[in-house]
Amino acid sequence: MKKKLLAILMITALAASVLAGCGSKEDEKNNGSQSEAGAAGEDKEDAGTEDKEGTADDGSQEDPDQTEKAEGAEAAGDGETFRIGVIQLAEHPALDASYEGFMEGLKEAGFEDGKNLTVDYQNAQGDQSNCLTIAEKFVNDGVDLILAIATPAAQAAASKTTEIPILVTAVTDPASSGLVESNDAPGGNVSGTSDLTPVKEQITLLHELLPEAKTVGVLYCSAEDNSKFQADLAMEALDSLGMTGEEYTFSTLDEIQAVVDSMKGKVDAIYAPTDNKVAEGMATVSMLATEAGLAVIGGESGMVDNGALATFGLSYFNLGKLTAAQAAAILKGEAETATTPIGYLEAADCEFSYNEETAGALGISIDASKYE
Repeated sequence: MKKKLLAILMITALAASVLAGCGSKEDEKNNGSQSEAGAAGEDKEDAGTEDKEGTADDGSQEDPDQTEKAEGAEAAGDGETFRIGVIQLAEHPALDASYEGFMEGLKEAGFEDGKNLTVDYQNAQGDQSNCLTIAEKFVNDGVDLILAIATPAAQAAASKTTEIPILVTAVTDPASSGLVESNDAPGGNVSGTSDLTPVKEQITLLHELLPEAKTVGVLYCSAEDNSKFQADLAMEALDSLGMTGEEYTFSTLDEIQAVVDSMKGKVDAIYAPTDNKVAEGMATVSMLATEAGLAVIGGESGMVDNGALATFGLSYFNLGKLTAAQAAAILKGEAETATTPIGYLEAADCEFSYNEETAGALGISIDASKYE
């Protein structure tokens, strides 16, 4: 009996022990689950905090890239970038100098290509149809301003837009060329500077250097309105000094040699105004004229560089700088083309120059100090 009771007690103790172990493991499991849930809750809360920190006040999500772009845009707003399209009719010293002066003037005014300015320079190589194509490109590109160097380039630009500001240079008389209502009050989207040369002073120079000259051939391209304007002034000046003027015109460079040859034996000297085609062909003109013993008085110093005897002319570099001052005022919003008068260089900006080699070939002695 005692043995049976002892066995029962042992079995009971063993069962209690097993139940206690099971309870411990369950408690451990429950406690572990609660710990994991608490950790997950803390993570979720932290994540929620991070989400709130990444959310703008209006509830939208902030994009770091957009923030950087906004800061960059704000910095860029300190200085606007402008675009200028340049149409130059052809390559020759006077027009090249105008462009160089324009760029230098812009730089001095605080506008520099590659920084706050983008300049698209295009040369039409003397072709009017190229001028039109270039002008149309600039209009389509939506440039802020167009610079047109020489009359045909200016006329092409003006024919393509009445909205984009156009500044012209190396144009003798914008009004007579139909570019502006008047040189004093342009009235539209075109203004700029004139290269009206001191024609009377140039004819006076011809008379002083060539006192024996009685008949002077006035050479120019009939296709250029401004050349005709200067030719008329030259004819008046020649008449006032007791000389006779004879007009010799051509329409293309292919004709220039024949026209100069036709002057031989008929004139005593040649006067060439600031005509783009004459400037292009001056090397040929001067060679033929010098061979015939004829001196050429040119409208600008580039012609002298290419063989003309002498000139008293404008500095096209300074003319370009004058145009740049107008451009800077327009880009800054300080001026408008409609109320910006056509600009002219002062007499002090005119320069005497002569070609020593040509003078020697013609046997002419020149005292340059007289014109300094």
